[in-house]
Amino acid sequence: MSELAGKVVLVTGGAAGIGVGIAEVLAEAGASVVIADIDAAGAQAQAAALASRGHVADWLPLDLADEASIVACVAACVSRHGAPWGLVNNAGLQQRQFLLDGTAEFWDRTHDVNARGPFLLTREAARAMVSAGGGGRIVNIASAALIGSIINGLAVYTASKGALAGLGLAAAMELAPHGITVNTVLPGGVMTPGSMAAGDGNVPAEGPGRRRPALGMCEPRDIAAAVRFFVSPAARFVTNQTIAVDAGWSVS
Repeated sequence: MSELAGKVVLVTGGAAGIGVGIAEVLAEAGASVVIADIDAAGAQAQAAALASRGHVADWLPLDLADEASIVACVAACVSRHGAPWGLVNNAGLQQRQFLLDGTAEFWDRTHDVNARGPFLLTREAARAMVSAGGGGRIVNIASAALIGSIINGLAVYTASKGALAGLGLAAAMELAPHGITVNTVLPGGVMTPGSMAAGDGNVPAEGPGRRRPALGMCEPRDIAAAVRFFVSPAARFVTNQTIAVDAGWSVS
């Protein structure tokens, strides 16, 4: 279980939720995992937990709404561990606001974190990968909301994840000559504290996306399994692809 031995993978949002599962699964596959999160204490704790189990792990502070923080995060990763082999754009906001109550402030904040931040992080990490000359892997965590797993209040969130998916398409084309693949995972319903707490209390979780998936709710490690494939040597000829891990919601 060491196909990623010697590979440095930067995972954003690895302090909680889906990111914890991704960091764990990649570490178990032999990767040197660098957890980047705005929750510095949480990132440090998760890195320490991985290290206590014999894995190689580190952490870095990261604010995806701040370009300077993004640049500094990638620079610190390169300084400590060398250029990352993999980047997992996992961190994001999932709050709810009805379309008719929508505000520019809510739109800007969501897109700053879910779209602009991954764009800047992809730019910085890809520059490091290209400079190192060894290729690389970029995996974007979007949402099954893009294929119809919708609940009320996700207009802004879904738009931001659509931007992330579009970024992946363009990046896959531009980075292919450098041996860097770019792929996207669409999580369906995942049992995490963040997904359960999404919303502000005024936006009920109503809509077709509330129905139970055919196979039940996903766990973070289910999403991580798809990420592991895209990051692995087995996926060396796989780029500009999207896979939904939605527990059968799309066929139910």
